[in-house]
Amino acid sequence: MKQILQSLKTGATEVADVPCPAVGRGKLLIGTSRTLVSAGTERMMIEFGKAGWIDKARQQPDKVRMVLDKIRTDGLMPTVDAVFNKLDQPLPLGYCNTGRVLEVGAGVTAFAAGDRVISNGKHAEAVSVPVNLCAKVPDSVSDDEAAFTVVCAIGLQGIRLAQPTLGEAVVVTGLGLIGLVTVQLLRAQGCRVLGLDFDADKLALAQTMGAEVVNLAAGEDPVAAAQRFSRGRGVDAVLITASTKSNEPVHQAAQMCRKRGRIVLVGVTGLELSRADFFEKELTFQVSCSYGPGRYDPSYEEKGNDYPVGFVRWTEQRNFEAVLDMMADGRLDVKPLISHRFAIDDAEQAYALVGGAGPSLGILLEYPQDEESALVLRRSTVDLRQAAAAPGLTNSSACSIGVVGSGNYATAVLIPAFKAAGARLKVVASSAGVSGLHAGRKFGFEQTTTDTAGVLRDAAVNAVVITTRHDSHAALVIEALQAGKHVFVEKPLCLTLDELAAVEAAAGRSAGRVMVGFNRRFAPQVQRIKQLLAGAGGPKAFVMTVNAGAIPAEHWTQDSAVGGGRVIGEACHFIDLLRFLAGTPIVEWRRMDMASATKDTLSLQLAFADGSTGTVHYFANGPKSFPKERLEVFAGGRALQLDNFRKLTGFGWPGFGKMNLWRQDKGQKACAAAFVRAVETGGAAPIPLEELIEVARVTIEAAGG
Repeated sequence: MKQILQSLKTGATEVADVPCPAVGRGKLLIGTSRTLVSAGTERMMIEFGKAGWIDKARQQPDKVRMVLDKIRTDGLMPTVDAVFNKLDQPLPLGYCNTGRVLEVGAGVTAFAAGDRVISNGKHAEAVSVPVNLCAKVPDSVSDDEAAFTVVCAIGLQGIRLAQPTLGEAVVVTGLGLIGLVTVQLLRAQGCRVLGLDFDADKLALAQTMGAEVVNLAAGEDPVAAAQRFSRGRGVDAVLITASTKSNEPVHQAAQMCRKRGRIVLVGVTGLELSRADFFEKELTFQVSCSYGPGRYDPSYEEKGNDYPVGFVRWTEQRNFEAVLDMMADGRLDVKPLISHRFAIDDAEQAYALVGGAGPSLGILLEYPQDEESALVLRRSTVDLRQAAAAPGLTNSSACSIGVVGSGNYATAVLIPAFKAAGARLKVVASSAGVSGLHAGRKFGFEQTTTDTAGVLRDAAVNAVVITTRHDSHAALVIEALQAGKHVFVEKPLCLTLDELAAVEAAAGRSAGRVMVGFNRRFAPQVQRIKQLLAGAGGPKAFVMTVNAGAIPAEHWTQDSAVGGGRVIGEACHFIDLLRFLAGTPIVEWRRMDMASATKDTLSLQLAFADGSTGTVHYFANGPKSFPKERLEVFAGGRALQLDNFRKLTGFGWPGFGKMNLWRQDKGQKACAAAFVRAVETGGAAPIPLEELIEVARVTIEAAGG
């Protein structure tokens, strides 16, 4: 299918051939008929992409601070690699979509195939969207009109926050798409509206919608105009729908308002506020968040948990419905806002218009509706063997991999490691299609797909690499083993003891090898520590300090059902590392927690069969400037200290003082290479299955499972 992607490096857009997305639980698969280009938001994205490195940094100072912290802890080159990997990923554009439901996911009851719906789906021939981000389109509303729903909901949410009442005087600053919609919605609520803009055509449109206007390009004084408009009292509210770096719109809004007036920022402006402006009048200022309550809440958007209507009357979905109702009865007319139409194949012309100096307003993209296009649209696999950049296509390695999942870690670390190990890159799967296409193009896969089951059925794939979210790991491992594949699964192996038992049973019945991505035991400095410890008799003491950093409680990794929590999701790495260095089973463990809501600042004490002890300090309450990982080993009157997998120092070791690296090496390449060699030669798994099961069991029990 066709989808519009943008390069964050250059700002260039392309119409790419992407696999049709998988529908997913709680989602709708929608065949698109129209999408609306959001000129303001998408122009900003294009301008950001076209900006040079210095300008990009100036626009995101918070990201610059994160980069500097990473340089201090991980070193320059790993940080540069991470930044370039992020910028290299294509960005799917768009959030205003109209079409018909092709398929409903598991658990969906309110929609059916054939329903005409709107969603915040991307510019693509097919989109997979959670149900709470969709709404049914009334028969009397055309596809053209419906495509404006999400943009209108943004304006509506700003109005809801301003809480206007019948007869109030309200200023709308910025008369782009959202501004003109806001004018109409305010007029429908019985408000008097004053519109401000620099564009004479937009001002004229606002007048036809019942607003009085001020032409800022003609030098008119907006504050004086607002005073006249409000009969000298000051306006009741100002909604700022402009997009500018200037602080002037907020300053002017404060000057226009009456005492205790309301200002709501819907667009983007500078926010250097003057205390005097707000203090003397006791003004309120609020930033509106997109379409309404529920936006960016994973429980609402991804899991489909609606807010009770008695407590949250207007969610983002109910705002969509309100907009469509107003379109249906004629109180909201968006037809005059349509300035251009382009076929999806000509989308690059549309973006040239958005990024240029020519006038435009509502730009609609139209999608083919013929039977031939419908067949192509549902294609879940795209062949990349004809792609220009396909350096891995002639690889005849005996290890032919299918990668399931193509997120940041997969594209930044794992896939490059498997490519460097000489594996044949057969197919890469992703649920939405875009990240898989990017990985496929970048690394030279033969195919990209959204059909995970197809990867497991593919006879040309003998090894499956799983890099999906944690709750899917166990099922995918079992399915791959049942299909006779070798399996490399990024940690954790599973989330529960029941899953662990099922994985162990499947591994016992399969000829396939199982490997978990416990890369740290393969790091060169850890291998050196292992060699040194071989000559040291008696029990050892291990202290692993992990400055993990805080992750919000609502992040998916903190969800016990999805990510398993941070002990299962990440601390398992360090339990495995100490198990490897001790070289003997864990016979006892104890957990001590610091009181915290997220339960991710803790210490784990391990006892090993030979009398050795290990402590994993996993802390989420430390500063980013402190090293992230430090290992200390004490044995026979000697000690070793490893800082961040860059600097290894020996104390009291004959013939060994230090082993320092130019760049951090956590063993990812060696880990992947060991798995590839085992598959190619038929040798033993790089990590014995019993150790994987032992570490998973201890980790799950320590996490409270």
